Amino acid sequence: MSAVAHEKPISDSPSQEDILLESFLSLHSPEGFRAELIEGEIIVAPPPDGDHEDYIDLLIDQVKAKSKVHMQVSGAKGLRLVSGGLCPKNHVIPDATFAPKELRLFRGAPSWMEPDGVAMVAEVTSSKPDQDRIIKRHCYARAGIPLYLLIDREKSQVSLFGKPHREEYTKVHLAAFGEPLTLPAPFEFELDTKDFL
Repeated sequence: MSAVAHEKPISDSPSQEDILLESFLSLHSPEGFRAELIEGEIIVAPPPDGDHEDYIDLLIDQVKAKSKVHMQVSGAKGLRLVSGGLCPKNHVIPDATFAPKELRLFRGAPSWMEPDGVAMVAEVTSSKPDQDRIIKRHCYARAGIPLYLLIDREKSQVSLFGKPHREEYTKVHLAAFGEPLTLPAPFEFELDTKDFL
């Protein structure tokens, strides 16, 4: 009688998704660059240009000054978002993440936190605008983030996506640069986009 060697079940070996996630989490980006894992692709972006940062500053100034609810904002908060298909969790760093100050979401949060309690995320288009226009929009909707504000430099417009359902937002409001855009609760003010021109 001979002994038969039993191999470990395949399910004990790491999946491609696990390997990708582990590789991403151990990645060391050059200083000033930021890495994101979006729909199974690792994206490393250089530091933003000055115009990009100007748009974000203009947005943050208005949110801080005009919102009905006092907001905290982070320009570098990593969010872990559910993914679609077989991809590992998405790890996204919005240009700005807003949450009611009373929640103190950022205090004690890990580098990559869940999006529960986030009121709005904002992005300014850069060299790959479709990531912001399409891919990130789907990621944010799938995660149930109530509002997604996109400042689209190439189209000279601001888009506000609301009411997430599955992989899409069911409400969209657009304003050309120079036109006001109403932000709903908890913000409840008109975003002035004249300075975006």
